[in-house]
Amino acid sequence: MAHDSSMTKGWMPHKALAFRPFFFLAALSSVVFLVVWILFWHGKVLLQPYGSMLWWHQHEMLFAFVSAVVAGFLLTAVRNWTGQPSLTGVPLLLLVLLWLAGRVLMAFPPQGLTVVAGLVDMAFLPAVALIMGWLVARAKLWRNMMFVPILTLLALANIGMHVGAWRADFVLTQHSVYMGILLITLLMVVLGGRVIPFFTSRKLNRDTVKPRKALELGSILLVLALVIWQILAIFGVNVSPTMMVVVCVAAAICNAWRALRWEGQRCWHEPLLWGLHASYYFIAIGLLLWAGALLGWMRTEIAIHALTIGAMSTMILAMMARVSLGHTGRVIKTLPGIGLALALMLMAAVVRGPLLALFPTIVLPVYDASVTLWSVAYVIFLYHYSKPLLTIRADGAEG
Repeated sequence: MAHDSSMTKGWMPHKALAFRPFFFLAALSSVVFLVVWILFWHGKVLLQPYGSMLWWHQHEMLFAFVSAVVAGFLLTAVRNWTGQPSLTGVPLLLLVLLWLAGRVLMAFPPQGLTVVAGLVDMAFLPAVALIMGWLVARAKLWRNMMFVPILTLLALANIGMHVGAWRADFVLTQHSVYMGILLITLLMVVLGGRVIPFFTSRKLNRDTVKPRKALELGSILLVLALVIWQILAIFGVNVSPTMMVVVCVAAAICNAWRALRWEGQRCWHEPLLWGLHASYYFIAIGLLLWAGALLGWMRTEIAIHALTIGAMSTMILAMMARVSLGHTGRVIKTLPGIGLALALMLMAAVVRGPLLALFPTIVLPVYDASVTLWSVAYVIFLYHYSKPLLTIRADGAEG
């Protein structure tokens, strides 16, 4: 079938799926956010964002970067799950513009209109949840409705951050950040359990490892328990730190055991797979470090960055690299440099997490190193994937 030549040369086709703009903008924005953050630490940037520089850094990495990837992934995957059209065209463009408006208003809040700026930012995740819920309900595939409450709770965590900024309530802000991180961790546990063993079995040409029901439920429900306790903390309910330590350790053991069964040790020749397996193991590492923080052995930020860099951002990089090939009609193979990019992300996680725990006095060199490693990794991704993400599919099909 012949294709219009103007379409072949076009950028961001009308029927583009959500992964295209959101993956590109997420990767690009993450580098910008971190470069601004480290320049601030060196006294080179005098940005006066919404909240404060610390608030802005935490918020943008979680509720801008990660949330954009989640939106891009779920609003693309729902088409495969339901077999029905997903968000494209003008509606998708409006959602992207809403996300972009939030970024501008968070960095340059209009004087006297901070509440309005906050409301614009807070509208994005509820919009994604509503779209996701509508698409799943239309197909009556209720199993996938589980993502709607997760998105809704993520939206509530974002609201908590904004209310914390308005009230200058640091405790509320931090509890909201922790809630958001644990919700994304829960999402990784759910989605990782679906895709990592499946991708692995396909590559190894083996049957998918049969899940053990008790282990699957334990891996998910223990992380869910941490989410619930964090929600209670936002409302001032005291939760026993000892009990949280026990649950963190149990969740870490369950998820590490779960990952061991997926045979990741057979995938070291394929970076797109070992990147996913390694990122999943960082969920266990991050939860163990969180238990250590609750016991007073280290600062909580050590565990936070093990989860956000080692687990979330490494899994995001591996998933974006894979999804962006498959959904643009290209052969799924590791492009040059992507293995290096994934290794750099894991190094950044080790430097910003366990290494800083061992040597707590080298804060600024650790910040410099972790930001540099992250930025190089995501620049490598942008170098290889900007064109595939922004141009029509290699096979000329819609999507």
